[in-house]
Amino acid sequence: MDVLIHLFVGLHIIGIAALLGGFLTQMKAMARGTARFVPAMLHGALTMLVTGVALVGLNQADDNTVNTVKIGVKLALLIVILGLVYVQRDEEKINKNIFATVGLLTTANIFIAVLWT
Repeated sequence: MDVLIHLFVGLHIIGIAALLGGFLTQMKAMARGTARFVPAMLHGALTMLVTGVALVGLNQADDNTVNTVKIGVKLALLIVILGLVYVQRDEEKINKNIFATVGLLTTANIFIAVLWT
């Protein structure tokens, strides 16, 4: 079971890398007002959702302690991120505030995962 959990943690990290990487590649465009949500951002967020749910299930099945409040906060942030990216995915230009919010929420999600014990 540990191997499976570690596999899903790796996939979860790949998802966050795609989401944050997509954001970072658009930073210059955001300054010009021409940023857009790239497909990697949507796919990364969806990967995070699927692997996160799988990780909670696998950890509970393995009788590991799961901090449900932490998971709930992370899930709420991810749902907001997914909603913003999904709704605006076909737009040519994204409002700077919306784009910055996705980056801020993504960064907050990372810090919650790492620092909240």
